[in-house]
Amino acid sequence: MHTTLRSALAASLLLLASAGPGLSATWTAFSQQAFDRALEQGQTIVVDVYADWCPTCKAQEPILEELASDPLLEEALLLRVDFDVEKKFLAAHRIPRQSTVVVFTGGEEVSRSIAETNRARLRAAVLRGLAEDTGTIE
Repeated sequence: MHTTLRSALAASLLLLASAGPGLSATWTAFSQQAFDRALEQGQTIVVDVYADWCPTCKAQEPILEELASDPLLEEALLLRVDFDVEKKFLAAHRIPRQSTVVVFTGGEEVSRSIAETNRARLRAAVLRGLAEDTGTIE
């Protein structure tokens, strides 16, 4: 029992240590309510339209995970939209296929990338809409 308690305590401490002030954004499952709230507040939203069976989506995943730690996206809402489930959202935003990444800033769509797996081009597409707010893209 002591070993289990020690392991749980160690895991909790590791989690707390990693949740410092420099906490990066993380991808979360799509919620229409969260999307609408962020849109109304003018928050930057990055939408990754993903399907478990999609090889292009799987190729994009490590690139998008890496992007989540970019300081430019620290305040962004990163939403992963299930292509096979969220048909109403996809229709409303005219997203006909998986492996599509859409960026909204100030309530408007500012960037869209479809099936891009090149790291530099996908990064540029995601950060393109933020250039106006920050003045530059690295």
